[in-house]
Amino acid sequence: MAHSFSNKHIVIAVTGGIAAYKVAGWASSLVKEQAVVDVVMTEAAKQFISPLTFSSLTGRAVFDDMFTAERSGRISHISLGREADCLLVAPATANTIAHLAGGQADNLVTTSILAATIPIIVCPAMNVKMYEHRATRNNIALLREYGYEIVEPETGAMACGDFGPGRLPTWEIVSKYVLRILTDSTLAGHHVLVTAGPTREHLDPARYLSNRSSGKMGYALALEAFYRGAAVTLISGPTTLPSFPGIELVEVETAQEMHDTVMSRYQQSSIIIKGAAVADFRAKHQSAQKIKKQDATYVVELEPTADILAELGRRCDMNHQILIGFAAESENLESEARRKLVQKNCHLIAVNSIVSPSTGFGADTNQVTLVHKKGATPLPLTSKEKTAELMFDYIEDHFLPLQTG
Repeated sequence: MAHSFSNKHIVIAVTGGIAAYKVAGWASSLVKEQAVVDVVMTEAAKQFISPLTFSSLTGRAVFDDMFTAERSGRISHISLGREADCLLVAPATANTIAHLAGGQADNLVTTSILAATIPIIVCPAMNVKMYEHRATRNNIALLREYGYEIVEPETGAMACGDFGPGRLPTWEIVSKYVLRILTDSTLAGHHVLVTAGPTREHLDPARYLSNRSSGKMGYALALEAFYRGAAVTLISGPTTLPSFPGIELVEVETAQEMHDTVMSRYQQSSIIIKGAAVADFRAKHQSAQKIKKQDATYVVELEPTADILAELGRRCDMNHQILIGFAAESENLESEARRKLVQKNCHLIAVNSIVSPSTGFGADTNQVTLVHKKGATPLPLTSKEKTAELMFDYIEDHFLPLQTG
């Protein structure tokens, strides 16, 4: 299930906020990815950016006048919201949000939205005090009730000098919401729990035992589940990866914290993917003070950490929950994965080599073999994002029918 803007028709409704200039870059990015982009503007929006800018970037005339003769003899506020794949409102000012919440149709943008039958994404952007005002919060809540997707603003410095929530989200964030709408919602109604990253087991206040897991594979799986319409919880050990507001992120550090968090949440999930590289051992006694270099004979006594995957295998309802584990191995990949499949009572183990530079910890690519009760299915060497896509294709084809049957 590829995620692409190619040949998709996106309508961008631009309203009168200072962040309007940023949306020109969004239109340009969409066109570069071969999307068809139509722009509709309010009169106030034209005070911040010219329609000529958008028409030059998209190669299409901008809709900015309700009473101008329209293409193909159709009324533009009807055709715009019915012909496209998605309608994106950005920036959505407090005034426009209030009008939409109240069902008012007094300009081309609001009439286009109220007449729309396609998915609508609203990106609020305004002064922090306006955003935090009770009326605005109530209006945004109403839009959610109407079925609009709301991409919450970012926190930062405002053009007016204030600081707080109200900045227009970046295209990197918003584009993921658009791709979600453009992707078949094959996991709608499902809750997916993914673990990712390493854990840290402290030896003293300065040192810890850990591994080189970057968390990239787990984060890619969480995002893929989001694209497919699932509610997603990502339980992550320490990583440098950015969080994504559409995914519930729970950050942990130690194996015990990972264990406790997973056990408190797994029951609500229909698909559980244990992708984290959890430490197998921890120090039996953690030093309260930094261990000095002079202590050359210092011995660290280790004890095993809780086996999260094995405990899930005992606890999960295997008829209604899909349990997937990972195995990072240096040799005998398939046999080690099959041993883990049986011992941990999983539906599937994804195994990869950690000795290859292209598939080891920290790499942007991966090559996994999906080991299951009926055999093994090798996947090609590809990006971790594509690997996540192929894994969910397999899960949907082979396990979801059994779960729902």
